[in-house]
Amino acid sequence: MDEVRTSHHTLTLVTLEPRVTQCDLCPLSKTRRHAVFGEGDADAEVMFVGEGPGEAEDRTGRPFVGAAGQKLDEVFASVGIVRETIYITNVVKCRPPENRVPTKKEMQACWPFLEAQIALINPSLIVPLGNTPVQWLSPGVGGITGIRGTFLDWRGGIQLFPMFHPSYLLRNPSRAKGSPKYLTWLDIQKVRTWLDEHAGRKDA
Repeated sequence: MDEVRTSHHTLTLVTLEPRVTQCDLCPLSKTRRHAVFGEGDADAEVMFVGEGPGEAEDRTGRPFVGAAGQKLDEVFASVGIVRETIYITNVVKCRPPENRVPTKKEMQACWPFLEAQIALINPSLIVPLGNTPVQWLSPGVGGITGIRGTFLDWRGGIQLFPMFHPSYLLRNPSRAKGSPKYLTWLDIQKVRTWLDEHAGRKDA
């Protein structure tokens, strides 16, 4: 794993996590039960980034374990992606009250943590799930409906591949052609193809 050197010591995911779990940089720290750092392969080629933890995530301290997480697992399973082989986290690490959209100040407070995760994992592809992470990572790129399923160049040679958030699929259960579920099925197949084409890049 690549390591980011700070003026004090070498930063790794292991040393970064307690900074997140003990963070009090924004008001969300006062209402959380658990900060949700993220989990998965520390050397993953693909990183999925959601908006923020929900109730189940706040209770367990793990990302995407509630209803939306179960739906995401179904999406992964449809193309044989094993969750442990990717990395998954959120823009904000603490649950916004009533699952509201995080504020700009809250996202700014958490950004150094997400930025460090990206630097440490060094993925080649980041999949923002939903409009909030898309707009945060690439402001002004357009709404999720118009840009999902497309590869966008991002900093340092990383590509973004926006997809619908799984909670959106729960609110739109239709599987008809052109529906969010149908489009997500097409999108995750593109991710699978990308993974197959880039297998072993970091080991080369």
